[in-house]
Amino acid sequence: MAGKRKENEAGSSNDLRADVLRVLGVLKVATADQIQRLSSPHLTYRHTTKPTADKQKEARTASHRAAVNDFRRHGLAVDGGRTRGGEETRLLTKDGLAAAAIDLDREIEEMGGTPKSAGRSGASHPLTVNETVIALIRPKPNLNKVMREPAEAVAAARAAVDALDGIGTLASYATEVALPVKGTWKNPAIGSARADVVLTDPQAGVPLLFIEVDNCTEEAVLIARKFDKYARFFHRQERDTDGTEKPMWRTRWSAPGADEYERVQPPVLLVFHQAGQRSAKSQIARVADLTRHHWQGRWHPEGGYHSYDRRIPIVATTLEELREHGPAGPAFWRFGRDHRQPLLDAIGNARRDAYLARRRQAAREEERRHAEREAVEREMRRPVCKDCGQKFTDARWEAIGYTRDWSKRQSHPHLCEGCQRRAVAAEAQAEADERERQEQERLRQEAEEQAAAQKASGWLSRFRT
Repeated sequence: MAGKRKENEAGSSNDLRADVLRVLGVLKVATADQIQRLSSPHLTYRHTTKPTADKQKEARTASHRAAVNDFRRHGLAVDGGRTRGGEETRLLTKDGLAAAAIDLDREIEEMGGTPKSAGRSGASHPLTVNETVIALIRPKPNLNKVMREPAEAVAAARAAVDALDGIGTLASYATEVALPVKGTWKNPAIGSARADVVLTDPQAGVPLLFIEVDNCTEEAVLIARKFDKYARFFHRQERDTDGTEKPMWRTRWSAPGADEYERVQPPVLLVFHQAGQRSAKSQIARVADLTRHHWQGRWHPEGGYHSYDRRIPIVATTLEELREHGPAGPAFWRFGRDHRQPLLDAIGNARRDAYLARRRQAAREEERRHAEREAVEREMRRPVCKDCGQKFTDARWEAIGYTRDWSKRQSHPHLCEGCQRRAVAAEAQAEADERERQEQERLRQEAEEQAAAQKASGWLSRFRT
């Protein structure tokens, strides 16, 4: 025990340090409060009897602060400064990032970079990115770990469990991911985009989603320019390992392939946090107007839907609405639509899906009718037994069709299988009867010949005497 205490002076457990390593490996910079809410959400509902909110936070984050301090002593984490509220932030060193890559089962190139503002200005943007990830995941507390708490705390934990689910787990997310318009994944050229967050959760219906976060401090024009970079990145072609040319992003992420109707680009979610002086509502409207050429679809009158061929689905929300409703609630506005929807509906194209479903159903119906017509025509061609008048079975029909293999040719192709057996048996019996008749005839002739010979022999003996 003393040895472990000396190695990890803050006394953190292996499991706790692993949780912290994974959180910082994904988020890059975070507070102990954010680490705790992601990795141990049940602690949010403990220590509720402490006299103040600050005392409660200090108690529920103590173990995670200890784990981070152990990482700092081992050179895996460093101080990232303090937020405007006075909370300490921590981020991983190069060695810490490599250790997190192993724990997350990712290549080091997949880990993403460190936020530019980490350690400066309170890391306000990275922390908002973290809050966005937490609001999307909506970590559920383990009720068994809070049952001894006061009734109010248990009720709050139960409400969190019963609330709408989030999307994915921590492993579904990556932050600060370079999107090279030139260069390589590891060394993107100047002018490349960098996604704040990338979400991949195919089982939840989100094979690939890029997320951009803004504290309402950046001009709408600058936000809109990011989509010029996104468009360049999405259109960039790269030769894959199989030798085929495909969009570069498809060489790294899996997503449904383009169909015969349109080639939709991956969706991008904009999350605005009302922290700056600019209005989130006006920011959304302004960005939508400036990026119209990237997202606006073309009306497809035959199908009654908009086609977004080579367009970027752009969806916007606010962090406040995301926290309130979650990804399954009506918190998302797809640019070009007049109402808010759940995330999956917002990034999708329900009218197009319904049109394609109708086409597929119509195609299946046509195939069924075609198969029925072919079956009727086939029945009309089906041979009939010349003896009993019964239709041939499929096996009999196939059997009489052999023409090259003499061993499989049928003796009576105009008869059904049963009548053929009876005909063959009758022919065999007739042949047997004929052989017996011929044998009797032969015996009769032999008997007559013997009788004639004996008679001639008698006349000859009389003549001699």
